[in-house]
Amino acid sequence: MIVLWTDALIFLLIAMMIGLGVTIRGKEHFRRPLRQIAASHSGMVSLIVLLFFIVIGLADSIHFKASGDDGNDVISVLDTWAAPMRRHGEKTYSAPFSAFGYGKEMVTEDDGTARWDYPRLKYGGAHLSDPDTQLAADILKKGLYGLFQGASLCAFFGLMLWGIYAARQKPFLHGSGPARSTLAVGFAIVTVGYALCYLSLYYHVLGTDKVGEDVFYQTIKSIRTGLVIGTLTTLIMLPMAIFFGILAGFFQGWIDDLIQYIYTTLNSIPGVLLIAASILMVQVYMANHEEAFTSVVVRADMRLLFLCMILGVTSWTGLCRLLRAETLKLREMEYVQAARALGVKQGAILARHILPNVMHIVLISVVLDFSALVLAEAVLSYINIGVDPTTYSWGNMINGARLEMAREPVVWWSLTAAFVFMFILVLAANLFADVVQDAFDPRRAGNG
Repeated sequence: MIVLWTDALIFLLIAMMIGLGVTIRGKEHFRRPLRQIAASHSGMVSLIVLLFFIVIGLADSIHFKASGDDGNDVISVLDTWAAPMRRHGEKTYSAPFSAFGYGKEMVTEDDGTARWDYPRLKYGGAHLSDPDTQLAADILKKGLYGLFQGASLCAFFGLMLWGIYAARQKPFLHGSGPARSTLAVGFAIVTVGYALCYLSLYYHVLGTDKVGEDVFYQTIKSIRTGLVIGTLTTLIMLPMAIFFGILAGFFQGWIDDLIQYIYTTLNSIPGVLLIAASILMVQVYMANHEEAFTSVVVRADMRLLFLCMILGVTSWTGLCRLLRAETLKLREMEYVQAARALGVKQGAILARHILPNVMHIVLISVVLDFSALVLAEAVLSYINIGVDPTTYSWGNMINGARLEMAREPVVWWSLTAAFVFMFILVLAANLFADVVQDAFDPRRAGNG
């Protein structure tokens, strides 16, 4: 097993989340908002969608060195699962669910004659003897079979859950809406996902790109990059923003002046230039130390990690300003003044009265920044200062699709696939953030 830098940080984040869950377990002031989140239709549905992306990202974060057909490349568990899509490459473009190439070329028949026509694909629809008459019926047949298998898998796990709840003499679906909505969305995701995976054994469900690589495989692999950019950058940004923002608003004086000077100066530097300079420094360092970066995956991972770091350093100032303004207001509230009069230490006031009352700002800012960072990766990749070109990402897919949109006929599926998956991830994150903000906002504690 090989642990990359971003893999280690992802597992560290998971450990922190588990530790946080153990810490807040049983505390009523945390259980109330969690119950409110569990009672929300949109919150639970968006959480299920986010968990779907997270599971795929985690499967793509367990790396090991392959052997055999894969040589000595570093691959992930997801690569092993998606081996058919990864290995079944074509010559060039092909449309979704097609058995033919997307451009005409000189095709040589078995008898030696040549004709100008669309060539048959090597893998997509190769099992069909007459694609013109068999294609639609075969896609429908295999799609229904995949849906049936996916539904059977869901039913199996559903019966297991029902048996567990029955053994504990608890109702399986206690309450109405949210639990049923969550199960329905989970059932739909697993069923449709299984059907698409089954179809990918026989077809390229989202077509192929210029070099014949499966677009569905590229899109799934890009999920990890989007999650890494959004989560690790946020983790780097949060400590600085919270620490400096609360200190500046609570203590004021020379501390406030110094912190304002720091983030004002940092905001004066064009972010794109700072990111470009940092990425170039990393490239020069890796070029001068080639012995430490022998694998393409390791080089791409180092660039991704450094991109997260520099994005975190340049994006904490906005949240810091918001927290400073909110802390300036909170420090004058009656309960804070009473705590001071009773001799409560400043550290305790910050931890018990200031920090909990700014968390709703932190939560909504984090998710908005997460969405912005996922979208910013596409822009940075467009000007070649984003992730490494060898890294699978929605930004690189969009960057490559800009030339494909000028073709005749238009190659539309790469851009569409990247847009749809990015849209679903960002939308689910925003919906879940709204529910979390409403639940944890202390000013709305009495609502709902």
